[in-house]
Amino acid sequence: MGTGFTEPPVTVASALTSDAGSSASFTLHDLTPALLVGSLVLLVAVAAVRLSVKSGLPSLLIYLGIGLAIGESGPFGIEFDSNELTQVLGYAALILILAEGGLSTKWEGIRRSVAPAAVLSTVGVIVSVLVVALSARFVLHLDWNTALLVGAILSSTDAAAVFSVLRRVPLPRRITGMLEAESGFNDAPVVILVTALAARSADPAEAEGWLTLALKAVVELGVGAAIGLAVGWLGAQFMRRAATGSSGLFSIGVVALTVLAYAAAATVHTSGFIACYLAALVLGNLHLPHRPAVQGLSTALGWVAQIGLFVLLGLLASPSKMLDQVLPATVIGLVLLLIARPLSVLASVAPFRLGWRDQVFLSWAGLRGAVPVVLATVPLTVGARNVDWIFELVFVLVVIFTVVQGPTLPWVAQRLGIVEDYRTLDLAVEATPLEELDAELMQVTVGPASRLHGVEIFELRLPQGANVTLVVRDGHGFVPEVNTAVRRGDQLLIVATAGVRAKAEKRVREVSQAGRLAGWATPVRSREPRPDRGPVRGPAAVADRGPAGAERVSGTAVERALAAVAGRRHGRAGDGKK
Repeated sequence: MGTGFTEPPVTVASALTSDAGSSASFTLHDLTPALLVGSLVLLVAVAAVRLSVKSGLPSLLIYLGIGLAIGESGPFGIEFDSNELTQVLGYAALILILAEGGLSTKWEGIRRSVAPAAVLSTVGVIVSVLVVALSARFVLHLDWNTALLVGAILSSTDAAAVFSVLRRVPLPRRITGMLEAESGFNDAPVVILVTALAARSADPAEAEGWLTLALKAVVELGVGAAIGLAVGWLGAQFMRRAATGSSGLFSIGVVALTVLAYAAAATVHTSGFIACYLAALVLGNLHLPHRPAVQGLSTALGWVAQIGLFVLLGLLASPSKMLDQVLPATVIGLVLLLIARPLSVLASVAPFRLGWRDQVFLSWAGLRGAVPVVLATVPLTVGARNVDWIFELVFVLVVIFTVVQGPTLPWVAQRLGIVEDYRTLDLAVEATPLEELDAELMQVTVGPASRLHGVEIFELRLPQGANVTLVVRDGHGFVPEVNTAVRRGDQLLIVATAGVRAKAEKRVREVSQAGRLAGWATPVRSREPRPDRGPVRGPAAVADRGPAGAERVSGTAVERALAAVAGRRHGRAGDGKK
């Protein structure tokens, strides 16, 4: 194989395997077979999402499998071994993936998780790198710089892989917020570290000291963050004034701003990835017009980037070289999963008083995805010596431990008791009336142990500006009355103004945990209290906090009495209004 694409006779694969050095490497004659292969790959990838949901495996494995199937060992026989092109396209895909993550992340959901996620993305990365490097040094008999390089490449997590598994598991906001924030933050320091270590391996004589590298990393992250925040805020003011009636054009402009943030930061040799993510986070939380359209476009671009990236990585991998890396990848992966990740979580989030159940789940949920595989090409592109095997090692490790961790994540969440008994999902609907009213839609799923069961609509006491407009029960939807009782398995559609949306979600959470007395009574604390613990399970006594100051009594009896009184009051109020 040469560098780039080879040039077999003109076939279906010829459009993708033309000689990179030829002046006519890609002609109109090659367009049709290229479109044929590309469109079929996309259609198979779209259909693979359903298989991913049913099997519990992240879709990235299926996309990697597609790349392997159409590669040099598959029926299409496409030969591709350009590490430079893979790195360029990989970075471009990561920009779009980070932009989609920032635009779709609500600040309210990650606000309390930013500090621990930032520590996990810096201190946690250092701990993980050191532990993995120590094991690689003595297990694989590597020199220290190469061992640190392996540890750095494997230190970045992939929240997309986690959420593709847990899309049907309602996790607490504290967990999802931390995973989202960590995945957005840790790419930038990891890229800086891998690039520095690869350059040191390529030319040790010109290597800078560790203190100098650390100071440069801090400056690059700090300046990159400042550029991202500035581009996001200034870009939002520009888009408000330059906004047109076309939601499609507006969406293109917003996505272009996130790419601009990356390019501006990278131009001055600072972290473009942190700039891109923070710019997208700012733009996604400033209540710009056409928000549903912006999210729709960024999500579509994110999917295309993920599919293309994983298929490309599958194309680059050589199955014949992978067998030799199965045992080393398994050993290093076990160290990463059972020692490095738990220690990094403990060192990072323990000061924030996060419960041990949350720490265990965060440790198990540290899935690796596209970023480590893309970063494995960096040493090859800078001319590092004796590191040709790193790409296959990382590829095999990602595949093996995604298969092991992916399907078990829902089970681990259930066993740890951190699964909530309801789920709130934001719905993006492109509707001008909703936008003019500054309104948002939420879908609430009532879980099997949620205390929303039996609560009537008026007993939710949603804030003014929020209302339950539709109930879907057993596949049939109906408009609820004020006395409609919520049942297990129901799906509620709540319309709320942007100003009270967070309060409405908080109110639903309180009622799901404490029943209709939420706000008037407090559930009995367990023997092992922890902040933000999950819903109360089983019957629980409550203490009356009302004016009467009654002693603690049975929650069920009090609920029935108050429900009856509230019902009579509501009836009289309704008659008066009529």
